[in-house]
Amino acid sequence: MELTAKERQQVEQQVEQLLSGQGSEVSLCDVGLELSKPAVLRKNVTYIVCGVVFNDQVRRGCEEGWACAAVRRYGRAVAVPPPGGGADGAGGQAGLLQAVVPASREGGGGGEPGGGAEAGGESCSCCHGERCPESPSDVGARCPQVKEEAGFDCQPITLLLIQEQGPQWIRFVFLARITGGSMKTLTAADQESLQASWWDRQASLPLRGRDILRLIEHGLRYHRNPWHPVTLPLDMSCRHVVQRILLVFVGADKQIWVLVVRAPAPHLPTAAALRTHAVTWASNMVVQEALPSSYYDHDVNTLGLISLQHNGRQHGKTDGVCLNTLVALVPDRAQRDEDGLQVEWPAAVTPPPVENTRYVWMEVQEPALKERLLQETQNPSLFPIQSLY
Repeated sequence: MELTAKERQQVEQQVEQLLSGQGSEVSLCDVGLELSKPAVLRKNVTYIVCGVVFNDQVRRGCEEGWACAAVRRYGRAVAVPPPGGGADGAGGQAGLLQAVVPASREGGGGGEPGGGAEAGGESCSCCHGERCPESPSDVGARCPQVKEEAGFDCQPITLLLIQEQGPQWIRFVFLARITGGSMKTLTAADQESLQASWWDRQASLPLRGRDILRLIEHGLRYHRNPWHPVTLPLDMSCRHVVQRILLVFVGADKQIWVLVVRAPAPHLPTAAALRTHAVTWASNMVVQEALPSSYYDHDVNTLGLISLQHNGRQHGKTDGVCLNTLVALVPDRAQRDEDGLQVEWPAAVTPPPVENTRYVWMEVQEPALKERLLQETQNPSLFPIQSLY
């Protein structure tokens, strides 16, 4: 049974609201809740916040600059820049802030300034349980530990990337700006870090992990050609790590359908992340439940994240996040016949039939929304999520 005209209009409004960056509260979870536990920082989830920072010269388009690198006694990360610039960083700096790391003063690797979210903090990911009085309650809040480790005050501009190893470890990478402070020197060394410095991406630098280099390059690519709008976490609470899924199917004639859960009122499906799988596996669980016979004949492609919702004010009750995700169900063109020979099937005009009465396909009728969804499936302007499994 299809949706009524009124129900269709309500769902289209939900989709438009999501695409406009407004988000919506997570009031229920449709799939996987019985296999998931509420997110509790320092117990079953860890959030890492990383800030990639460039100075004014780099922001104006000059490809000269340096990156901030801090050295922490017991820690996590380091920082890097575009080539050029003066040794003191005055000639156009670029900075990466996350968390820094050598094992001792004598040796160890560098890392990015920043930090991991702490239990009891007001969603501030690096406050070690202290509330950030100046920051909103989200994982991208301005945090004092950046200042403690690198000497800078830092404020996020937009999300660049999310990396994950299942719901138990998620890293949020922001493009950020320095708003105050000064670079930390050895004279200010403490238990948080030894110092911060500029690095030209050419000099030898001991790193405990080279993954941060990819984060810097990602920030530089976005600087050169921003491909998604400014996106910051939305101040909305969530108890679990969940994915709200805008699952679309594009027909051969450019019609577009959205998968909808019927009850208690028509809405986009939400699914809890499982510890044994990537966070984005939640989309596969929805497709398996709604279209079991068609699942292995289609690819479930995560096109990107529309927005992120997090609050974190109540430890153990709102430590979760909601990832609003655009996903495309794409027929697997390279299928095989009964003899095992590859067969190219014609493009499908309509989506595969729903086999679970909880779900229904809704064809998008509103012209502007249809055009927007078609554009996003062909050339997504969304920030990515990467699984590190």
